[in-house]
Amino acid sequence: MNIEQLYKVYRKHPIICTDTRKISKSCLFFALKGDHFDGNEFALKAIESGAAFAIIDDKKYAVNEHFILVSDVLETLQDLARFHRKQLSIPVIGITGSNGKTTTKELIRSVLSQQFKTFATEGNLNNHIGVPLSVLSIDDSCEIAIIEMGANHQKEIGFLCEISQPTQGLITNVGKAHLEGFGGIEGVRIGKGELYEFIAKTGGTIFINADDQVLKEMCVERRLENIVSYGSGKDNFTSARLIASSPFLEIIWESNGEPSDKNSFTAKSNLPGIYNFDNIVSAICVGSYFNLSPEQINTGISSYHPLNNRSQLLKTEQNTIICDYYNANPSSMIVALNNLESMNTDSKAIILGDMFELGNEAIREHQLILDKALTVNTVRKIFIGEEFYKLKGSNTAEFFRTVQETQQALEKNPIKNCTVLVKGSRGMKLEILLPVL
Repeated sequence: MNIEQLYKVYRKHPIICTDTRKISKSCLFFALKGDHFDGNEFALKAIESGAAFAIIDDKKYAVNEHFILVSDVLETLQDLARFHRKQLSIPVIGITGSNGKTTTKELIRSVLSQQFKTFATEGNLNNHIGVPLSVLSIDDSCEIAIIEMGANHQKEIGFLCEISQPTQGLITNVGKAHLEGFGGIEGVRIGKGELYEFIAKTGGTIFINADDQVLKEMCVERRLENIVSYGSGKDNFTSARLIASSPFLEIIWESNGEPSDKNSFTAKSNLPGIYNFDNIVSAICVGSYFNLSPEQINTGISSYHPLNNRSQLLKTEQNTIICDYYNANPSSMIVALNNLESMNTDSKAIILGDMFELGNEAIREHQLILDKALTVNTVRKIFIGEEFYKLKGSNTAEFFRTVQETQQALEKNPIKNCTVLVKGSRGMKLEILLPVL
């Protein structure tokens, strides 16, 4: 069966499933393979659970007409998504970056949803499997789509662009994330820049933070022409400045794209952390570009509430917790520490977990974060994980190899009446500490 024929099947059964535990009636089951499983083995169960067809790449499982045999299930999923994208004539905004891409995506979704039927990547479905699934979730009622793209190697963003074919693009920033896979910070710059290269090739539009010199240089290098800028300068399409940040950010802004007048407007958010300023302004810029009214834009900003342990502010009986432990890298650690340092609160504490995927840079980067953290005025400084533990010294900080050891220590000597920054890589599972905070 070629991709055009499979697409006709997909149009009749537009729900895609890759997990037999989540089968919906009349869906298409794609039997993907993983490191420890072969989806072909579950294809029959998918059919028995209600799937209309199972796409497989092992002929021994093709027992009846409900099984569609292809040469490679993953490549077929990607080809189907690419074919579907070509049938869509809506704007598609591609978003990538080292930090803040999910928050930025959700802010833009919240803003654009005030006027358009908007689709956006769910959760972190932003890789070689998630992006095709996201594209295939865009139905005919959708007026605009936002596709988040993540990567830990060069060439991945370019590949995801070929599938999602963004008409507009936004890179939040270029930082020290996935250094091991990218081969250092210059590799990150090249990898993230693949979005700019695609937009340059296809004649699309780039939204750019004009206050970020690295992004500006990347645009110049690729000779991008269709640029819509945002930042602190008055010459930007959208200009803004921070007017409040305790505990949530409040921004005053104006846009040259506003058709009625040049008055300033105030956006109130539910996001803590000065590092979220750029994320908010980017969403305002995108909303202005698509001709939303200032009232719609401000409503979109104020109605977004962070979830999934990204910049969440949680009040417990004992403390105020900055829950920012969905993920971490050296760049996001520094801005989180700078934000805590700037907060106007009497008593602060730091709990940091190891950062993953840093390769040969791990010791150096953890030392830099430790050095920075030790300069912040706090009542407690706690570092968790094998990498931080290697740096245990004569300072007053506390070091633990595991979260469990930390939990026991906090039970005996709790933190009270503090604003506590909790940040580390997802694999550290720092949420285990919440009951003792």
